[in-house]
Amino acid sequence: MDLALSTTLHTTFDDAIERTTTALAAQGFGILTEIDMRATLKAKLDEEMEDYRILGACNPSLAHRAVEIDRQIGILLPCNVVVRRDRTATDSIIVEAMNPELMASVTGEPALDPVVADATTRLRAAISALTED
Repeated sequence: MDLALSTTLHTTFDDAIERTTTALAAQGFGILTEIDMRATLKAKLDEEMEDYRILGACNPSLAHRAVEIDRQIGILLPCNVVVRRDRTATDSIIVEAMNPELMASVTGEPALDPVVADATTRLRAAISALTED
């Protein structure tokens, strides 16, 4: 099982963030948190790194369904989506979304399967939309 659903874009970092946020919104996901790893590591550790942003994406309907099945599932929410500059090809931006199937495998709760399937379909659609012209 893959850790992430991903694609590579050839655009600016800011455009990739905007396109990713828009594609997620089209699938019912809002961004609850945004962590700028580059800025945080520079401020806290004086370390340099490439552009790297973690978006905490949440689809309220899916989250509600999952929490109703298993209250502990909140420790795996929101769905993290990473937008990062490729370290080896600075003109490439990688967008990676956590594979929701991991959630089901971690919990071992079969009742989560329909929620996971829905989340996977929506995240795959958002990732696919990023590469459509």
